[in-house]
Amino acid sequence: MEDMKKRKMDEGSNNGSGETSTTQDYLRSLLDPLNKSQLVDLLSRLGSQYPSIAEEIKGLASADPVHRKLFVRGLAWNTTSETLCAAFQMHGEIEEGAVIYDKATGKSRGYGFITYKHMESAQSALGAPSRLIDSRMAVCNLACEGLTGASTTPDLAQRKLYVGGLSPEISSEMLLNFFGRYGDIEEGSVAYDKDTNESRGFGFVTYKTVEAAKKAIDDPHKLFGGRTIIVKLADTHRSKTVQTHLPAPMVPLQVPMGAGGYAQPGKAPAGGGAPVGYPYPQTVAPYPASSYPNPPVAPAPYPTQSQISYAQVPSKKEPLGHSPAPPVGMGGYPPYYYPKQ
Repeated sequence: MEDMKKRKMDEGSNNGSGETSTTQDYLRSLLDPLNKSQLVDLLSRLGSQYPSIAEEIKGLASADPVHRKLFVRGLAWNTTSETLCAAFQMHGEIEEGAVIYDKATGKSRGYGFITYKHMESAQSALGAPSRLIDSRMAVCNLACEGLTGASTTPDLAQRKLYVGGLSPEISSEMLLNFFGRYGDIEEGSVAYDKDTNESRGFGFVTYKTVEAAKKAIDDPHKLFGGRTIIVKLADTHRSKTVQTHLPAPMVPLQVPMGAGGYAQPGKAPAGGGAPVGYPYPQTVAPYPASSYPNPPVAPAPYPTQSQISYAQVPSKKEPLGHSPAPPVGMGGYPPYYYPKQ
């Protein structure tokens, strides 16, 4: 009797597992045609209704480093991997952190990466994306976003300022303290030379709001470090420094009109003045690559005829001096005319 009950229980469990696999395959076939946005919306609604599903979603997301890895830019040239990790370890345990160096020169490239062990630590660090590291304001965002993070918003051109005419003694920390009076700063630093690590006399400041940037530009008191500094939108400064190659402007020509109303370039206008010609330089059409055809070959000359020699006739020599007067006949006629008898 007990054997029969056990056999029925085994059969029931086998049927249940088969039904479960069949249900998963069926649901997978229904979910497969859906796009990403539809799946995200479905899972978010299910996670908000069922805590067990929400915990499973969090576990999968935390296992993927895409939610735990941060990209940090704006680092000083002397910032090391140790100082970078020290600036971010307050938010949680760091799994990996490193500054990226140039392979050829061995110098820092100004950015690095931080990978936390837990996703919650990364979210905590993103709550305050800007921080001072080695007297420079560095900014972080998720590495999967790259440079498309918060600082590439559409209003960035109205929030980022160029500051010129800085004294060599001004550091990035001093620059941020001076411009912090106008509003919260997202990032900013003095521009330093990579080789000498000396100030280049200018820097950049990016505010979190457009209103703060406008206050910094409109303030007439721009004396900082014993110098009068220049403050303007960074996008405006960049557009002036970039040289654009434009074609030479064409001057409109007043072409004189000839008889019948036809234009005659190259001739003086009817009302007088210097002749007006075509604009210089003129575009000349290139000669065809093929050479001109050879001229037709002339027909063979006629056969030369043999010269005929003639007997030489002795010429009659005239006597020297005046020629004698011709004989005159009767009545003044020549001698071969005779009067009729």
